[in-house]
Amino acid sequence: MKYISTRGRAPSLSFADTVLTGLAADGGLYVPESLPKFSAEEIRGMTGLDYRELAFRIIQPFVGEDLSDEELREIIQRSYKNFRHSAVAPLVQADTNEWILELFHGPTLAFKDFALQFLGQLFDHLLKKRGERVVVMGATSGDTGSAAIEGCRHCDNIDIFILHPHNRVSEVQRRQMTTVLSDNVFNIALEGNFDDCQNMVKASFADQSFLPDGRRLVAVNSINWARIMAQIVYYFYAAVNLGAPEKTVNFSVPTGNFGDIFAGYLARRMGLPIDQLVIATNANDILHRCISDNDHSPKPLVHSLSPSMDIMVSSNFERLLFDLYDRDGEAVAALLADRSMPMHLEERALKKAREVFSSHRLDDLRTVEVIREMFESSEYLLDPHTAIGVEAARRQRKSRQQPMVCLSTAHPAKFPEAVARALPTQKIPLPAHMQGLFEREERMRVLPNDLAKVHEFIAAALV
Repeated sequence: MKYISTRGRAPSLSFADTVLTGLAADGGLYVPESLPKFSAEEIRGMTGLDYRELAFRIIQPFVGEDLSDEELREIIQRSYKNFRHSAVAPLVQADTNEWILELFHGPTLAFKDFALQFLGQLFDHLLKKRGERVVVMGATSGDTGSAAIEGCRHCDNIDIFILHPHNRVSEVQRRQMTTVLSDNVFNIALEGNFDDCQNMVKASFADQSFLPDGRRLVAVNSINWARIMAQIVYYFYAAVNLGAPEKTVNFSVPTGNFGDIFAGYLARRMGLPIDQLVIATNANDILHRCISDNDHSPKPLVHSLSPSMDIMVSSNFERLLFDLYDRDGEAVAALLADRSMPMHLEERALKKAREVFSSHRLDDLRTVEVIREMFESSEYLLDPHTAIGVEAARRQRKSRQQPMVCLSTAHPAKFPEAVARALPTQKIPLPAHMQGLFEREERMRVLPNDLAKVHEFIAAALV
């Protein structure tokens, strides 16, 4: 299996080199040269498999000869051993033919654990084989950072630096990162927003001269192909458990950086019967505007009750554009030449997108109302991101005969402010392994939105 850049100017790479490279040399994102396809009979044969065995079947075709089957199975087993539910990704019925896929049973209570527990194990395995030590640098709007730190904190060959927007993540999200005091973990609170953090990471990958000799950056953000690959699995898991391939199963996905829903798009292309993918956004609605009105114009970022979606530059949308423009890297590069300017898709590209995607936007007021309404009707407690996904599904679903699955991306205990607005008397205890989180020592460095200052801090920490 070879991987190519969405901008068409970087060399193709093997799976292992793709994982350890992250961003392509031409500024693009790596995607598989071709996708594995599963027949209806093969999907039918996935019925009854546990999550780990299903993950092996989905992931194995992507890795080529870089991992033996035994190595891949061991990495998968280690990745999901610390999930708190035996099903790993359990389904809960929310309404008639409406389901919630709980993706918050991992160590940091967020869907990012599915990809980042796997990526940490994969990094460690590949780096040990190569005898190499690397620097992980990532940006987070809340959940990626803690999941990446949890996945990498025990890795012998990694130093990890995570940038989060100062005072723009929830306290639980911040403390999950800053209370990890391992010697190889460094938290940077950047005086800016998530897009500033993400832009700084991309600039650092483009020019790594600030690093000591012999060190290089690798990516944990969803620009890293392995994260998208790992997320494809739970679409197959949910669909098969709801009757695929005999039944078509649709999904609503709280969406910020587009990686999670892009994994669903790939699952569809790989043979999973999906008619509809609903892009669920908050007030930072650039993706909703693009799909509904062909208006992909940046606007000032809004600080919301669903901070993991407070993103205006959705990196993984580039991977979809590559497909919509018939894998023409030059066309994608031209389209994204200036991300600060409005972008309008060609009619044929927009039509292809709308064949699969619909979208919906919720503000904070309606998000709070949905949390309250769901709890009053079923005593099921949603986090604010999942609430947006549930409402978007109900407003946009095209068929009530097909199951609709709403991805629950985080545990409600991570967002007490939103829950308190909806249900002032409702207490949400943290899971047992997180008891005492608010009493633990924190360690982080607050830095200005200045690339040179951040590079100076990283270089000094690596001495």
